Amino acid sequence: MKKRNYLFNSENKGSGNSFSVIADFDGNEEQLMDIKVEDILPILPLRNMVLFPGVFMPVSLGRVSSLKLVRDAEKKNSYIAVVCQKISETENPQFEDLHHIGTVAKIVRTLEMPDQTTTVILQGSKRMELKQITNTDPYLKGSITLLDEVLPDKTDREFQALVEACKDLTVKYIKTSEMFPQESSFAIRNISNPMFLVDFICTNLPLKKDEKIELLQINSLRERTYRLLEILNKEVQLAEIKESIQMRAREDIDQQQREYFLQQQIKTIQDELGGASQEQEIEEMRAKAETVKWSEEVKKVFLKEVDKLERTHSQSPDYSVQLNYLQTMLSLPWGIYTTDNLNLKNAEKILNKDHYGLEKVKERILEHLSVLKLKGDMKSPIICLYGPPGVGKTSLGRSIAAALKRKYIRMSLGGVHDEAEIRGHRKTYIGAMPGRIIKSLIKAGSSNPVFILDEIDKVTSDRQGDPSSALLEVLDPEQNTTFHDNFLDVDYDLSKVMFIATANNLNSIPGPLLDRMELIEVSGYITEEKIEIARRHLVPKELEANGMKKNAIKFPKATLEAIIENYTRESGVRELEKKIGKILRKLARQYATEGSFEKTEIKPEDLYGFLGAPEYTRDKYQGNEYAGVVTGLAWTAVGGEILFVETSLSRGKGGRLTLTGNLGDVMKESAMLALEYLKAHASLLNIDDEIFDNWNIHIHVPEGAIPKDGPSAGITMVTSLASALTQRKVKANLAMTGEITLRGKVLPVGGIKEKILAAKRAGIKEIILCEENRKNIEEIPEIYLKGLTFYYVRDIKEVLSIALTNEKVVDAIDFKVKKEKGENKG
Repeated sequence: MKKRNYLFNSENKGSGNSFSVIADFDGNEEQLMDIKVEDILPILPLRNMVLFPGVFMPVSLGRVSSLKLVRDAEKKNSYIAVVCQKISETENPQFEDLHHIGTVAKIVRTLEMPDQTTTVILQGSKRMELKQITNTDPYLKGSITLLDEVLPDKTDREFQALVEACKDLTVKYIKTSEMFPQESSFAIRNISNPMFLVDFICTNLPLKKDEKIELLQINSLRERTYRLLEILNKEVQLAEIKESIQMRAREDIDQQQREYFLQQQIKTIQDELGGASQEQEIEEMRAKAETVKWSEEVKKVFLKEVDKLERTHSQSPDYSVQLNYLQTMLSLPWGIYTTDNLNLKNAEKILNKDHYGLEKVKERILEHLSVLKLKGDMKSPIICLYGPPGVGKTSLGRSIAAALKRKYIRMSLGGVHDEAEIRGHRKTYIGAMPGRIIKSLIKAGSSNPVFILDEIDKVTSDRQGDPSSALLEVLDPEQNTTFHDNFLDVDYDLSKVMFIATANNLNSIPGPLLDRMELIEVSGYITEEKIEIARRHLVPKELEANGMKKNAIKFPKATLEAIIENYTRESGVRELEKKIGKILRKLARQYATEGSFEKTEIKPEDLYGFLGAPEYTRDKYQGNEYAGVVTGLAWTAVGGEILFVETSLSRGKGGRLTLTGNLGDVMKESAMLALEYLKAHASLLNIDDEIFDNWNIHIHVPEGAIPKDGPSAGITMVTSLASALTQRKVKANLAMTGEITLRGKVLPVGGIKEKILAAKRAGIKEIILCEENRKNIEEIPEIYLKGLTFYYVRDIKEVLSIALTNEKVVDAIDFKVKKEKGENKG
């Protein structure tokens, strides 16, 4: 054996940031590689480390199996196979988790380190290929095949030049890198064997693991050296670029510091001299004014105010006020307009993508675009979207701005009670500033943004003025061409701004303001629409908000419907979004704790565990076994509902009508109308007139804690009274809605779409409506009407002929018997 020199850095543990041990053989390479090994060897898997032939490398051992392997191999003085894992985090790697090209190695020494860890020094001998794993207990063993090394001729001058180039580039890399101590180049210069030098560089340079594996796979030492030279060239170039960037950044910082100190000195000198910076500032404003597209009148005012500033001393309190005014004028987007995107198909696509339903609103926006496209220029409309909370009024504004490719500005008017918030203060006041309209336009940088006036119905007035009166000028297309802000004190054109106001309640908006806006109702969503909105928008949004992948958790339609019906009671979808978020947060906690989701598909029966007991229940059709119980249809702010009207008779003095169920005045009047109609037309139903004299009537609408009002229960009350007075059954699975007159005419009512869907959910099969409501049914998509039969009526007689059967209820009251008993008793 020839002389062997060890170069060892004790701080190195195979991390790649400093050099491993190298054995420098003065003899030839065959001496190291001429070995005989068994076909099956113990396999030592390494993390992010690749061992090359001829290199000594320290490896810190962590796995119990690896410690066992090293101890057994050291006792037997046998070879082991060293391979690299594909993924460093794998704890128990199998055949498919390992790179199959590795190195046969000998254990040189085992060291017990001060930190209670074990480090083993390995010497690479010859490359090998792992064919299969034959055993996994107590450590990996595998079948291997030795790979031959194709060595160049020792007289090959080209190869020698290659090796020298690699050596020079490595030394250059060490000098430009901060990762290695500069004395590391000493080790490079003192390795005389070309093969060991190349493999030493491959092992110790901080190359990517895959690049090291690629180098180890190359059989020819010449080809390996060529590939190493390519990699070194790239690394040296990157290191030089990095050093250049760092140097430039350092120079920039030095230059900035120098400029800062100079600026401070200039400022101090100017302050001592007084006013040099003031003149420069004024000249800059004059120069900028030449580029602004304003009218001659406004320009004249601006230049006059600049002259006034020039005459004002910089230490005067008026100077900052005047300067602030001029800067505000220059900041406004005078004559700056964004170009509208008039592609109707694109606009329709954006609106449909962002919002499901809301057809009337989308239609109005597209109409505006169409007119703008034909005319080329027009005054923007003032639109007011009104409806219950959470239906997407505010977010519609953002979609409209995106469709038009305009700037988007939102101004919340909730709680605004000072007129100056809209019009601004006179600039003579201390702390004066422009109103929020002008400030928003400065922020937008355009004179034709989409401007959302949010919660316009929440504006209040007090001793400081009425903001809603100030909005009259803003929202009048005939006046807002010359909007006057108190601070600005010149007219500004707002006619190109597209104002969109939102409101929950029109009753609180003053009449003159309401008259200036085009009202578009954004009605509440029906259950079917909420399901689609949740599926398309809310679930993906909440998944992203809770750090989950797009399809990590699935919500079937039945589950979404159960959440809507049992856990929310709203017109919009805000509460629905919260419930979905609550479910996903619980799942996120479970994943963070256990590392996996217990459920990836939420079913209706799982909701109790996530959201607790159902908060709301919907009424279901209850049959027709009782006389006087009729199913009506009602509209609420959170959608349609079915409503039961119950009538009972009790023996008494007669003529007494009792109404319960928290009814409003209009509903009470409907009940009285119904009774009077039946009294007047008792003969039509063969009702004995004396019943009204001897029996008291009680009408009740269940859920007495909930206030109810409106005329749409009129025909329901007539039918309920008729059923009770005749003891005839009401047709099964039937519901109705409509107002009545004293003459028996049936009048149309509103909220038809919501009522129809409520009836369908409750199991109703047939519905009675006013003939004039036929047009409302025709507007509803066919899919929502499937399984329903409609009867369109004009008179209450038609209602009774459809609703009342000829069959008496069980235990029907026999009014004649009761009458006879009453007479005998008398």
